[in-house]
Amino acid sequence: MDAEAVRQAVSLASDWRDELRAYWLRLMELAVWGEVKSGRMGATAKVRRRLLELGEKLCSLFADRAWIPHPREQVKNALGSAYSLKDALLQFERASQDLDGGADLAEFSAAAIALHQCLTERLPALENRWAMLLDSQYDEEEEADE
Repeated sequence: MDAEAVRQAVSLASDWRDELRAYWLRLMELAVWGEVKSGRMGATAKVRRRLLELGEKLCSLFADRAWIPHPREQVKNALGSAYSLKDALLQFERASQDLDGGADLAEFSAAAIALHQCLTERLPALENRWAMLLDSQYDEEEEADE
């Protein structure tokens, strides 16, 4: 596996990171300081926890993988981070369905949709690219064995 190709594949665009971070920060601000409410006891606290987890997974996706010695492991780490991020996004969106009131609910919902769209516009292509890199290594190994 070509180390330079892997480095380029797992190095994500900083403008995309900044855009996602801005959406996440706005959501966190609204979830903590804004007026979003739920009729279900504990629902807003759960939304905040899920949102924090989502932020951690976003950070993980954009983390530098140069510390991982093997290129294949860098790709596997990036792919794993993407899957974890999608799961965290789903968990956050499920928890957010319990929000049902408050002056900032519409803005919170709009920011959640914007974050979702921003993430899902690019993430599937990245996952495919990383999966193809892993598949190409298996193809190279099979050819070497023959």
